[in-house]
Amino acid sequence: MTWTIDSSHTRVGFSARHMMITNVNGEFENVEGTVEFNEENPTATMVDVKIEAASINTRDPQRDGHLKSPDFLDAEKFPYLTFKSTRVEQIDESTAKMYGDLTIRGVTRPVVMNVEYHGLAKSPWGSINAGFSATTRISRKEWGLEWNVALETGGFLVSDAVNITIELEIVKQPEVEAQAA
Repeated sequence: MTWTIDSSHTRVGFSARHMMITNVNGEFENVEGTVEFNEENPTATMVDVKIEAASINTRDPQRDGHLKSPDFLDAEKFPYLTFKSTRVEQIDESTAKMYGDLTIRGVTRPVVMNVEYHGLAKSPWGSINAGFSATTRISRKEWGLEWNVALETGGFLVSDAVNITIELEIVKQPEVEAQAA
């Protein structure tokens, strides 16, 4: 069954250590995609997500501009980050590990998302919606995001480790009946 991402109720966020002393948070504001969510057999679920690189927002326009530049995401050359699941391993009734391929700057590497299922609900407008949370941690250098500055006090300006957090709401699409030939 095909579900679409409800982008107004979905958040793709990230955090990275700044100057080795605090976390800086940000998010991507434009996310779209489909989920083939199998309610009876969650391990058969497939996800295909596209995130607009230029929609990055850390609440600092100068930093956002730098993150869009060739030093980091190179949003002009690589306008999208993508994630395509390859398999789901169900842990229990509400948790799973989703394995998939994350592409950033044209580099595709495997990642594992820790997923929590929050259930289904019927909206006041009649749609059926499902909610999930997911987290993972990546090494940005594995995707070629290597820009950094050494600090006088030791360490670096930006950590290699990036935490990714996702709050996802999907909407069940009506089944289209096959037309007779």
